Amino acid sequence: MTEGWPHESSPFHKGEQEIQDRVGVRDRAEKLARRVVRDHMPDQHRGFYETLPFLLLGSTDQTGRPWASVVAGPEGFISSPNPRCLKIQAAPLPGDPLAEALASGTPVGVLGIDPATRRRNRMTGEIGKVERQGSEIESFEIDVTQAFGNCPKFIQTRDIRFSDEKNSVNKTATVEKGTVLDAQAQDLIATADTFFIATTFKDETPSQADGSDVSHRGGKPGFVKIENNRSFLFPDFVGNNHFNTLGNIQLNSKAGLLFIDFASGDLLYLTGHAEIIWEGTELSSFEGAQRLVRFNLDEMVRSRRALPLQISFGEYSPFLAKTGTWN
Repeated sequence: MTEGWPHESSPFHKGEQEIQDRVGVRDRAEKLARRVVRDHMPDQHRGFYETLPFLLLGSTDQTGRPWASVVAGPEGFISSPNPRCLKIQAAPLPGDPLAEALASGTPVGVLGIDPATRRRNRMTGEIGKVERQGSEIESFEIDVTQAFGNCPKFIQTRDIRFSDEKNSVNKTATVEKGTVLDAQAQDLIATADTFFIATTFKDETPSQADGSDVSHRGGKPGFVKIENNRSFLFPDFVGNNHFNTLGNIQLNSKAGLLFIDFASGDLLYLTGHAEIIWEGTELSSFEGAQRLVRFNLDEMVRSRRALPLQISFGEYSPFLAKTGTWN
């Protein structure tokens, strides 16, 4: 298969291009992406995904709201039958808002990340074949539109393994919903060093640069600032200049975030709207921030003890030394 981007059209949609123009990296980003973005997974990526005990997904529910999700399983639960397909032999976790929307043709973003080595690969595509046993999902496939690697910046190391014991517990997970952030949710967000954000954009004219995306965000504990029970701020640090997340927000403010309580296995799913803040005293006071993003909540879903993973912390990213906190 051809290495790099084989299509005449850009690997970026107009929202991503607008952000690249604004920060002065448009030409550089285009040239690099045409070398590193593919319309298939190279063998190295395929093998990497197959070793993971969990996978991040970003997609939209039946009303068009984005959510970031996680699926998990024993090693080998992810496989790649061919370079343009990823097969997931797992059902959505209890309480996952995307469970009902998991259907063929649904745009989906994929993030494979190994915190122990800080390696991560990204993908966008569509849900392909979905296999069910009665009403329960047994497996589903993702057909690749774009695939590319990401740098290790801002990833905290953690040893993460699938746990049969926790998997049996997660089937009894309790699910709570609300439209405001309660004290427990605010505490998890305000002390987090990692979260995941899902965004989406689809143009009126179909393009291979459109679709859903899910991305990692990392910082020192305290890098997310609670403003009130429905709003918080977080910094956007220097990245790969693709601006997949911000490019989507530029054209579609809807966003979904996932915060994980790594100790308890609780999952906090949020969906709402995001806005990019380009200037102001708050931006200038946060060391290392290129921009800020404000998230406004529409709905919260908390699934307690849902994540069947055994997780132990390693160390913070060395790139955090040049970043601040709201404290």
